[in-house]
This record gives sequence, C-alpha cells and structure tokens, in this order.
Amino acid sequence: MSLVNYILWNGNPEIFTIGSFELRWYGLFFALGFLVSQQILYYIYKKEGKPEGDVDTLTIYMVVATILGARLGHVIFYQPEIIWTEPWGIFLPFEFNPFRFTGLQGLASHGGAIGILTAIWLYSRKKKPGQNYLQVVDRIVILVALTGALIRLGNFFNSEIIGLPTDAPHGVVFAHPLAEALESPRNNPNDVIEGIEFRRNDTAPKGDGIGRVPIYGYIFFKNGVQEQEARMTIEFTVNSLLGRLDEFFDKGSDAVDYELTPQENGAYAARINITGIARHPAQLYESISCVFLFILLFMIWRKYEKDLPPGMLFGIFLIVCFGLRFCYEFLKENQVAFEDDLPLNMGQILSIPLVVAGVVILVWSYRKHHRAGTAN
Repeated sequence: MSLVNYILWNGNPEIFTIGSFELRWYGLFFALGFLVSQQILYYIYKKEGKPEGDVDTLTIYMVVATILGARLGHVIFYQPEIIWTEPWGIFLPFEFNPFRFTGLQGLASHGGAIGILTAIWLYSRKKKPGQNYLQVVDRIVILVALTGALIRLGNFFNSEIIGLPTDAPHGVVFAHPLAEALESPRNNPNDVIEGIEFRRNDTAPKGDGIGRVPIYGYIFFKNGVQEQEARMTIEFTVNSLLGRLDEFFDKGSDAVDYELTPQENGAYAARINITGIARHPAQLYESISCVFLFILLFMIWRKYEKDLPPGMLFGIFLIVCFGLRFCYEFLKENQVAFEDDLPLNMGQILSIPLVVAGVVILVWSYRKHHRAGTAN
C-alpha cells in the first residue's frame, strides 16, 4: 500500500450555467465579501455614532475602486501587453468568438489596495466629522481582510495561484482542470463523455520528483460510443491534455496508461493511471491568514473604538498582510514567465514598499498617540 498522503481536489469552479452566462464560486465569494463587509461597516458606524447612510456611499466607492484597481493592477504589473494588443479586453468581461461571459480574468491584490486607498481619499475629501482619511482607512482594512479571505477561497475553487510541489500531507492535487478541459466542446466536439471522476491510487508507489502522486482518472462514455472512438479520445485527447496541463499533472514521456471496459449498460468506461502533482494550497494559506487578520483588527477596534489611534489598524494591516504575502510567494508558482528571471517575483517586489509603509505609519501613529497622551 502507498504511504503517500495528499488531498485530491476536484471542485467545480462553476455553480451553474445559463446559456453563455456562468456563475462561478469566485464571483460569488467576491460579491459575498462586499455584502458581509457592508453589514459589518453598518455595525461599526452605528457603534461610533456615525451616519449609517454614509456606509452605502462608501460601499459604492469600495466596489468600483476594488474592481478597477485590481484589474488595472494585473494589467500593468503582469500583462502590460494587453494595453496595446487587446485594450478592449482590459475591462470587458466577454469573449466574442464565440460569445461567452468570462468575467474579468486577472485581478491583482496590490492594484486593488491602491484603488481602495485612492477611493477612500476621494471619499474623505468631504471632510465629514470623525471621518478623516486615516480614520476611514482604519475601519476599511478590517473589511478588506475578510474580503481577501473570501477572494482567496475563490482562487482555490478556480485552481489558480497554485503553490509549489510538496510532499506534505496537506498538499493538494488540483484535478478539475483536466475534467473541465475534457468536457469543453473544443476537446469533446462529438459530446462522447458522460462524466469524469478522480480517486486516489493507494496501491501504486510515489512517482519520481517532489509532489508526484498516483491517482486514477475515470472517464465514463455515453451509451452508443464505439470502442474505437473511446480509445482515440483517451490516446489522443487525454494524452495531449495531460501534456499541456503540466502544472497539475506529470505526464512523463510514455503514452497514457489506461484500461477500457464495457459497463453493464453497454457503455464504455476507462480507468486511467495518472501522476498528479500535489502542491501547496497557497490560496488557503492566504485565506486562513486573512481570517485571523480580520479577527485581530476587529478585536483591536473593539478595544479602542472611538479612541483608536489614527493609522494604527492601517499600519498593522499593511505589515501583516503584505509581510505574509511576501513569505507565501516563496511557496507559490510565478504567475507570468518574466518573473522567472527576477530575484524576487512581482508579488514580493510590490509587497516590500507596502510593508515599509506599514511600519512608518504604525510608528507615526504610536508617537502621535503617545504625545497626545502626554499632553493630556
């Protein structure tokens, strides 16, 4: 029996599809982050005696700023070529050939942070009592931490922002990209596949290399599909996809190893021996960290409430959030090819000035609060 421990994940990123529109878990978690955050902000404003009506205005600022900032951040920091090759694709959530709703594919948290800080600056220009720039930012970062946790959970469902291969027992094999590719009309034009499942293979030894683990892939063909067509699907389509999805599977140099057998209803089913790549669930690391950061910031706010030193929560947020982001990047695959030639990847490069800014803001906040206390 194999002693290899890993988690086999085949979660579908889609909740449902209607025509060309699809609702994905990522979009749901993204929206849920704003909805829950709005309710928490109502609570904060009510406790502090501030107009609850301002929450609605601030929510609109946050939604627009987060989406625009995160999207522009991804384009500028990771895919600047889109600006001159496909400028309409920066903000259009559609593909036209064929037409389908895709959402905004590519959002950067650093860009979202810049967008939020800019939006709060615009909001605070109204000079409302008790709502200067740092005071508003201190409350918003509590909500940003919670929203960040939900967004990273959505990344996990999307099998994106994956970690490096690992032999740790909590390593995750993301199997769904193969199922999604096989069920797409492009790779399954004759609609011959009824369903796909993945299971652990605890009888085979571990593969060569870090994170290489044996799994079974089961492909169930529709009734009426001939044996030759089923074999061609496996030997050509599956074989090709395993090679292309090399971040999730280790195909090796051999042809795909499989067994094809008829079922009781006459339809064929194939069991394929696959080597999956177990990876650090970097998305969950960040999601869990954001949950704890949310709890920390909220508890500090509860302790001080109206007497919260301006900038205190903001400084803590920048240090913890982007300090951990810098560290987690060592466990993650680079998102774009040009990062392979850099001593640090783009996520780390962008995190450094934010951590430094957090330290400066926190020291400034402490000194100002200490001087005010001494004066009193």
